[in-house]
Amino acid sequence: MNLHSLLQKRTATQGPIRVGVIGAGKFASMFLTQALNSEGIHVVGVADIDVPKAKGALQRTGWPAERYAAGSFAEALRNGSTFVTDSSAALIQQPQIEVILEVTGNPIVGTAHAVQSIDNGKHIIMVNVEADCMVGPLLQRRAEAAGVVYSMAYGDQPALICEMVDWCRTVGFDIVAAGKGTKYLPEYNYSTPDTVWNYYGFTDEQLASGDFNPKMFNSFLDGTKSAIEMAAVANGTGLTPQDEGLFFPPAGVDDLPHVYREQSVGGVLTRRGTVEIASSLNRDGTEVDRDLRWGVYVTFEAKTDYAVQCFAEYGVKTDSTGRYGSLYRPYHMIGLELGVSIASAVLRGEATGAPTGFRGDVVTTAKKDLKAGEILDGEGGYTAFGKLAPAHISLERNALPLGLAHGMKLKRDVPKDRTVSWDDVDADESLLAVQIRRQLESEARAELLQLQR
Repeated sequence: MNLHSLLQKRTATQGPIRVGVIGAGKFASMFLTQALNSEGIHVVGVADIDVPKAKGALQRTGWPAERYAAGSFAEALRNGSTFVTDSSAALIQQPQIEVILEVTGNPIVGTAHAVQSIDNGKHIIMVNVEADCMVGPLLQRRAEAAGVVYSMAYGDQPALICEMVDWCRTVGFDIVAAGKGTKYLPEYNYSTPDTVWNYYGFTDEQLASGDFNPKMFNSFLDGTKSAIEMAAVANGTGLTPQDEGLFFPPAGVDDLPHVYREQSVGGVLTRRGTVEIASSLNRDGTEVDRDLRWGVYVTFEAKTDYAVQCFAEYGVKTDSTGRYGSLYRPYHMIGLELGVSIASAVLRGEATGAPTGFRGDVVTTAKKDLKAGEILDGEGGYTAFGKLAPAHISLERNALPLGLAHGMKLKRDVPKDRTVSWDDVDADESLLAVQIRRQLESEARAELLQLQR
């Protein structure tokens, strides 16, 4: 509650927090438009492989040209401007930068950026949920050992869900489920970048703005992004995915305490203490009344009869038993809220959500009948989508995590809807992301064996 006052004190005594941004897409643009008028944050540099794109993002989000005309990092630090570069390494290695925002969305590149940032003594805000849900537990452990903060991005739904879960536990409720809303129908699993805009209904003018990446938006639609974000929430909170993954039941905000409870009491959940998604569409394609498409929720149960009585006295909407209630936030503001993570990391040494274990995973699933020799094209593409699974099921299947399904060649055919395994692909073991993921799986398998003894 006092982050703003802490930020004011910090700015008055030490100057603004010095930040480096890697990736200049939509999320970064939303952050940049807020940072423009934030006295407590100095964006020292923006790195993107496409420098004109990065400068276009700054221009489009309100930055005067003179604010990003610096010819070097030294000049940017001296006069409070921003240096735009195509070198993420140069940005990470600047000793004056305190926080790196990893906003590329590429899990393989993002893993390398996170390791480099941690090893250079930077706090790392991992907007890259794709990398976080794949290798986050090891990255967090590495950051802790280095004395820096590894954090989910506030404003993105996983961090907001983790905040709600933390609230529930702090005040003493039993958590039944937590998750978010999204637009979903089963047919969306097979959407491709060629069909995605038909489902969204964006205008040509909107698409021409430069903010709309078809693969990224397709991953929102085909269930992949939901699986990624719920895996991150599971790893950050200790909630366990259902063995079946996600059901995406239609539900509005008034339905939450009825739908997101166990099947034994009339809900949809096969497990208590889990993650689940609320679809904003009924299965016939009609819109759910008072949907939660942009929001997040947590469902909880009162532990005592007196607490149940208090629910009734203070107008808490509950299920028919009066014991299950829900709290929701109707929308999230994505990069517009990212300053909370930056301030929390630097001023409190606290993450706005971070993995504490490997509990959920996103397994690569064939969108069509795949043939040996085909190249997997990753999140939101033509070949595969991601499904949520508990970590132990992912390990049993030897599943290829979706974050690594970028550019890998298939060694054999994989039928539609089947999990793609490590055995199905020719993996590049030289990649840092592959090495860290192999380590995570090895440690997880050892832990499972220990528990079985």
